[in-house]
Parts: sequence; structure tokens; C-alpha cells
Amino acid sequence: KTANDDDNGRKLILGKTLSNFKSFTSHFPPDLRGEAIGSSDEIRAAHNSFGRAEDAFLSDPSRAKRAATDDDDVFHFIAYVPHEGDGCVYELDGLQAGPIRVGSYRPEIGDENTTHDNNNNGDGGTTSSDMDWIRVARNAIQTRLASYSSTEIKFNLMAVVQDKRTYLTERLNALAAIGVEESDPNMLAVRSELHGEEEKRAGWASENERRRHNYLPFCVEYLRALAGSGRFEGLVEKARESAGEKRKRAEAWKKEVGQKG
Repeated sequence: KTANDDDNGRKLILGKTLSNFKSFTSHFPPDLRGEAIGSSDEIRAAHNSFGRAEDAFLSDPSRAKRAATDDDDVFHFIAYVPHEGDGCVYELDGLQAGPIRVGSYRPEIGDENTTHDNNNNGDGGTTSSDMDWIRVARNAIQTRLASYSSTEIKFNLMAVVQDKRTYLTERLNALAAIGVEESDPNMLAVRSELHGEEEKRAGWASENERRRHNYLPFCVEYLRALAGSGRFEGLVEKARESAGEKRKRAEAWKKEVGQKG
């Protein structure tokens, strides 16, 4: 397996932007590579496309933006990755000076208590060797989460995995190569699953368009229409009552949790 292979030995296709970036920064030290990420117009545009756009209705250009303090919630991603060179899992946090070793997933030679199966399980899923490093990462994540309150929900856990369409396309090609007909149930099942993946991504594309769209002008015009119809004040009062009821329920729930604790 090479650096451009996934855990099943397939070539990873990075695309033009990431391939050019990888080639350009391959000899950079880590700190300069990080600077290069921030200086990439393509990566910055992709990242900021999901950010909240500044709007004249909500922002005052005469006021300077406030810098974040230690009391603010500064959300960012932290990655856990395996390193085959030393068999360890590392935590990659952009707010830290460098990678942090969280544990080893490779057993010592002669350790008979741990077994490995490096063969592909045939369904495109993870193998036992994959699970070794995932267990180490899972323990590190659970330790981090345990340091917060049990009611804390400001976490988002994601896994970077191979596009399932790649595996399904390979299955189709393999079935065709051995002479399986299009009407065969196995072929139809794989095609159906592939079609489902395509529909899923079409839905994601639609959701992303809605996330990027600026609905504020519509909201302003809608509020003006409500005010012109004389319904605005009544709706505001109804919203205040609803918010008050929700606040009371939340306070009652917190009190109940505190008493149980």
C-alpha cells in the first residue's frame, strides 16, 4: 500500500486542486504547509462558501470586529489519523504546535493476545486491522468528551471515508467481467444501490444550495408585508408567549436534572 492508496489498496483520486496542492507543498515543513492551505484561493473559496455572508442589514461597517477570547466557543475540526511508520494514532489539532500521539495500535512482536486479519472482507467495509487504530482513536475521543458536562452537545463527529460509489462501480465492473448479465439479481441489486447513492448526493447538492442562499432580503420583505397587513404585532406577541413557555420548560427540565444528579 502506498501513500495514495486507501485501506483496501485502491488509488485515492484527490482531484486537480488537491493534487496540485500536494505536489506543490510536498517538500514544505508542516508550518509552511499550513500557511499554504490558508493561502490557497481554491481551498479558501470552498471553505468560505458555507460561511455566513456579511449583510448590510445585520452588520455595522463602522464597528470593528471583536477578536475571540478564551471565554468564546471557537469551533474547529480535530482529526485522528493512523501513521503506518510507527503504528501510532495522532491527534491533529490546528490550535496545537504539532501532532499529538494518543496511542499505539500495532501490537508488540510476540504478543499472542492480539490477532490481525489484513485481508479485505469482500464487502468494501473495514477490516480488523482498520479497527485496531479506530479503537485507539475512539478511546481518545471518548476521553476528550468525558472532560465535558454530560449535557454538553456541541460536538460533531464525522468520518472521512471512501466514496461508496467507487466500490459499487468496481463491483459492477467485476460482475460484468465474469459474464454476469444485466438482468441478474446481483447486478440489479448493485445498480439499485448505486442509483440510491447518486440520489443521495443530488439531495446533498440541493441542501448545499439552500445553505449558501441568502434568504435575508426575502425575510425583510415578508416582515414588511406582515406589518402592512396589521398582523405583525399579533404574531410578535404570540412568538413571545411561545418563547416564554419554552423557557419555562427548559428551566423545569434543568431543575429536574439537577435534583436527580
